Order: sequence, then structure tokens, then C-alpha cells
Amino acid sequence: MKHVKPRTDLAIEARDMFVEQNPDKKEELDGITIKTFEEDEIKLTRVKIDDKGAERVGKSAGRYVTIESHLMRQLDDEVQKQLAILVANELERLLEFHDIHPDQMGLIVGLGNDYVTPDALGPQVTKKVYVTNHLFQLQPERVEKGYRPVTAFTPSVMGLTGVETTDLIFGVVEKIQPDFIIAIDALAARSIDRVNTTIQLSDTGIHPGSGVGNDRKEVSQKTLNVPVFSIGIPTVVDAVTITSDTIDYVLKHFGREMNEQDDASKALTPSGMTFGERKTLTDDDLPDSEARERYLGVIGQLNEDEKRQLIKEVLDPIGHNLIVTPKEVDDVIVHMAKLVASSLNQGLHHAVKPENAKDFLK
Repeated sequence: MKHVKPRTDLAIEARDMFVEQNPDKKEELDGITIKTFEEDEIKLTRVKIDDKGAERVGKSAGRYVTIESHLMRQLDDEVQKQLAILVANELERLLEFHDIHPDQMGLIVGLGNDYVTPDALGPQVTKKVYVTNHLFQLQPERVEKGYRPVTAFTPSVMGLTGVETTDLIFGVVEKIQPDFIIAIDALAARSIDRVNTTIQLSDTGIHPGSGVGNDRKEVSQKTLNVPVFSIGIPTVVDAVTITSDTIDYVLKHFGREMNEQDDASKALTPSGMTFGERKTLTDDDLPDSEARERYLGVIGQLNEDEKRQLIKEVLDPIGHNLIVTPKEVDDVIVHMAKLVASSLNQGLHHAVKPENAKDFLK
């Protein structure tokens, strides 16, 4: 089987993939520093990758911040406000690390296609951020203290404009000369658990389309000569991921039923027919290799990388490795765009406090 290049834009998943594909090198991940914090069903992970680590996991060297919470899928305004504050704080940390001062001008770039809902995060965010640069130019005396000049731009996609996205951004950067750029984009994940539950920030820029196998020129300091930060949320996965994760969930279900009931005849009881609080399936529920082979034969014996390679080799030739998004994506994009825009407004303008953001989210 050929080696599969998995579809993911998340640094934390790239690290996990390296471990899966190189199980004998788990302790050799020097060049990658990971710090994790967890509280109130929200997990915050800060990843630092140097040049050596970048070669290992295939991600640009720099800092990555991942915020994960399944509460995001509830589309609850109170949850969104809490997460927006957290994202704003992490954005401020990245800006401060790069010595971006409160009075320096920022350009927000909304990447994506506004006509394709799961790819519309960037364009929707630019419609909701506080754009202030024109006020600084035309009526500076009326701008309150605590705001910075901010511009926003949506370059669309090459399929609609016929122009490379990076070239359009370069033209705008050359004209207005911002001090830094923040690119917003919808991402692709390698796990169905991370779709609409994860926010990633980084100071390494972004590679539009890389997560779905449609690489465009990167948007980074290397290509634009300006510090480029990014904020993204996974909104899609491919069919390989869905199939692979479903197989894992089936095995975890069997394993849990066996452990709880200790009766093989009841191992096929559907999860939905259990009584009491529904439990979350975890890696601890996976049965041993002998049980996996008994349930799923040869497939049950494959490791994660081998399983994905096999599924890809089956689906690709028949054109069924589709890119999939949840059915409620319309509501999801609306809420996620509000969340990201609110975090940008708070992180970029010191005058915008959480209590101000409350009205913005209505």
C-alpha cells in the first residue's frame, strides 16, 4: 500500500500522525514542545515547533494554539462568548510575542468561498469585524483610545477570480502596507471529533486548500514579508476519515459492552438502547488485538495508518473519497463567524471588553 498524505490542517493532528506512522520514535519528538491545560470541558493546547520538529510533522516552524470543546456544537451564545474571550487572550499572546504594538495596523483576510457554506468562514468573519482604518485616516480625532487601525479584505478563491489568492493579498499588502496580517479560514480535520469543536491559532501563516488536497500558494511572512497569523476552524473531513473513525467507534462499542456486561452475546446491543447517562467512547474502550481480529478480521488488526491507507485505496479509484460537512453547517458557520469576529474585536482593540462583545453576539 502506498503512503497516504492525510488531510489535516491541525498541527496537533500532524504530531499524532507522526507518532502513529513511527511508533518506535514516540520519545524522539524533540523539536516539538506541547503544553496542555484543561478546565470546564475546554482543552487548550500550545504547541511550539522548531525547524527540526517541522521536518518531522510537515508543519511550518512556529507556535500553534488549539482550543477544543464539544460544547461548541451546542451553538449556545454563552459558550461562544466564553470561547471568544479565550481565543482573544491567545491572540493577544501571539501578537505580544511578535512585538505587535496596540497602535499598529492589522489586515484581516477572510479566505474561502462565500458561495460554499463550509468554506465561508473567512468571508463571513470579515463582515462582522470592527473595521477602523478609514476612521483613523478621515476622523482621527473622533477615534476613542483603545482602538487600533484595522482593515479587512476578502480575496475569494481562484476558481471565481482567476487570480491566485496570494497575488491578490500581495497587491493589497503592497498598497496599504499593514504591520501584520490575520488570515481566517475554514480547515479540514483528520478526526470527526474535531469538526466544529476545534479552533486553531498560529503565527506561521496558512496554506489555503492544503487540507483538502488543493494546495495554493502559502500566505505567510515568507511570501508577504509581513507577520502573518491565522485562525481556523475545521468544518469538513473526508470519507476516509469518517470510515476509519466509524470502524474505531464500532470496536470501542464492542469493547465497552464486553467490559461492562462480560457477556459476548450482549456485545451487539446498540448504544442508543442503554439506560442512564450516555457515556463517551474513548481509546480505553478499544478491545485487545485478538478481540479486534475476531470482530473485524484482517481490518481489525491494521494500525491506524494502515487502515486509512486501505480505505483510501478502495475509495479513491471509484471517486468516493468525498469531502463531507455536517448537515447543520449553515447554523454552524453563522455561530463560528460570530465567535471568531468577537475574539478578533477583543484581541485587537483593548477598548472592546467582554461586556461589549455581549451585544455584538446578539
